[in-house]
Amino acid sequence: MTESDSDDRLVELLQDARSDELETVINYQANAIALSGVEAQEIADSLAEDVGEELGHAEEIGERISVLGGEPRGSYAIEMSQEALQPPEKATDQLSVVEGVIEAESDAVSTYQDLVEAADEAGDPVTEDLATELLADEEAHLAEFEGFREGLLDE
Repeated sequence: MTESDSDDRLVELLQDARSDELETVINYQANAIALSGVEAQEIADSLAEDVGEELGHAEEIGERISVLGGEPRGSYAIEMSQEALQPPEKATDQLSVVEGVIEAESDAVSTYQDLVEAADEAGDPVTEDLATELLADEEAHLAEFEGFREGLLDE
């Protein structure tokens, strides 16, 4: 694989990761607003707090795309696919929201693991470091929401 091919692959993986982060921002915000009930407040607050972090991830990724010679995708080029993270029919359905977050965070963990590996293979330590940092953030989010799920299932 040539250096140009490696950069193209990294840019494509970064584009996909950025798209996922932006879709997550939309869905986290929607769910944070839609959830209701006293017991749901902690989950809604966590989602609202994570919106800023996920948006920051998208910005960092967009900047890296630009450095590598790509152009961050606009909204028309972003495919939305987080079906499980859509706001629930019942505003009190915390478990549905939590399971949707777990699915989205699991996908993000997988994406960043792939990106770490691809950046290592391409000899791009800057992208590898960025992906490693974002991977750690997503693993922390995943653990937090797995804890929420455990609490909901114990009720």
